[in-house]
Amino acid sequence: MIRKRDLDQRISLITLGVRDIAVSQAFYSALGWEQADAEGGIVVFDLIGQTLGLYPLQALADDIGLPVDHLGHGAQTLGYNCRRKDEVAEVLSAAENAGARILKAASDVFWGGHHGYFADPDGHIWEVAFNPFSPLSDKGAFRWAGYPEQ
Repeated sequence: MIRKRDLDQRISLITLGVRDIAVSQAFYSALGWEQADAEGGIVVFDLIGQTLGLYPLQALADDIGLPVDHLGHGAQTLGYNCRRKDEVAEVLSAAENAGARILKAASDVFWGGHHGYFADPDGHIWEVAFNPFSPLSDKGAFRWAGYPEQ
């Protein structure tokens, strides 16, 4: 039996339901992400410590056992943190060039950071941020309180 303390604090796989798998695959590939091997109409990108999966929206609804219109579009964002403040605008530009819609241009935030937002071809919202209080690891991993100097 798994007890509460046995459940690791992690997200292993983020799956996005997409209307057109080829369009979404092209979008994330245009960002420079390398696709991992995948089968059965699923597109997978290995990230640092996680994986992003693209799955046909109807197939996802069928798998869950709900109609597509019941899946909704939750109030959530996917975060991409940058090492430097000026990187935020660069990442937003790369996303726009790949086909994203910019929702908010890079700007300073009241708490001392810098961020902006874009939507991918299916409307999944990404926040691109620089947080001076949470420096990334050498490999680019993010932790809320940052990593000690390496």
